[in-house]
Amino acid sequence: MQDTRLLENIRLVLCNPTHAGNIGAVARAMKTMGLSRLYLVNPSHFPDVDATARACGGQDILESAVVTETLDEALKGVNLIGGLTARQRSLSHPVMSLRDAAPRFVRQAEQDEVALIFGTEMSGLSNKELEACHVIVHIPANPVYSSLNLAAAVQVVAYEIAAGYFEIPHASTPPLALFEDVERFYAHLEEVLIDIGFLSLDSPRKLMSRMRRLFARAGLEKEEVLMLRGMLKALSSNRKTVDIERSDD
Repeated sequence: MQDTRLLENIRLVLCNPTHAGNIGAVARAMKTMGLSRLYLVNPSHFPDVDATARACGGQDILESAVVTETLDEALKGVNLIGGLTARQRSLSHPVMSLRDAAPRFVRQAEQDEVALIFGTEMSGLSNKELEACHVIVHIPANPVYSSLNLAAAVQVVAYEIAAGYFEIPHASTPPLALFEDVERFYAHLEEVLIDIGFLSLDSPRKLMSRMRRLFARAGLEKEEVLMLRGMLKALSSNRKTVDIERSDD
């Protein structure tokens, strides 16, 4: 029997779930496919007897579920993030079918923490939540009626992950940067772009959103983030040196 410890590096994140029964059904779906890391962002009702009842043999997943107030907290320590959505978006993030995305996440989980995030039952993930992702993941479905129940979506995702894990050959991949390290890079980048006058204070979010999408497509590795932060520091230092020389003149 194949070791399933690698699957412990894969976390499923539910954003603002409103129905406790769905949380329990998600736990059951995860249990059947060997997944155990469940994160709940601001759930309406949890813990709850309906969740326990629907979990069946997955009560242990509910008991170990991590509850957070924000998505940032739920993604701390994660290197690769995929957002599940059925709706067409104007975002320029890479879009992958679940069948193609699952092996990528499994391979990355060889050495990194990865996460797949799901939106609320009524409206799915917001654009702001998707901005935290490296890739948008799409489950092919009937275009006339593509809305999946939350637990059903998790079951399909969990199956593809398990299938990818047990079927694909495993090979090491470069370690990606942690979510929080990338967020610090974005903050540093924004600070420098404002300082050099490239970023307009009238609409800073528009440009920074595009910057996020650009680097999300790249899939920044740990060493690449360090390199970019070093470049930003050098740029700031050179600018300060030039300003000092000008003031001396």
